[in-house]
Amino acid sequence: MWWIYALLSALFAALTAIFAKIGIKGVDTDLATGIRTVIILVLAWVLVFYKGTQNGIGNLTKINWIFLILSGCATGFSWICYFKALQLGEVSQVAPVDKLSVAIAIVLAAIFLGEPLTAKTIVAATLIMAGTFVMIFFK
Repeated sequence: MWWIYALLSALFAALTAIFAKIGIKGVDTDLATGIRTVIILVLAWVLVFYKGTQNGIGNLTKINWIFLILSGCATGFSWICYFKALQLGEVSQVAPVDKLSVAIAIVLAAIFLGEPLTAKTIVAATLIMAGTFVMIFFK
């Protein structure tokens, strides 16, 4: 079942790039990121209250808070850079390079989470890095 959500995530990420490229025309990218963030904030909290999971906030540990805050900061910086890249480049260039995050996540998961680096993940990460290299250095 995880792969269905992963494919939906990829679809929505692709739509994000297209919608953002159109939406940032003539707009400061930080302002655009701020607007996008408010929309996401509202949608996320509507989902929390719809599912009735807001009571779980009291069960969060200090470690949960620290790493959720760090994750939020990383997401924010990612979005700020992504919108600026979209404003300066083409979606067909920016989106694939942005997906280098997949290869980086594989390496970081092995280092920090102890996830195994199998032949399959090494080949996949290498192909992603090669594709990113092609997108950056060959026109």
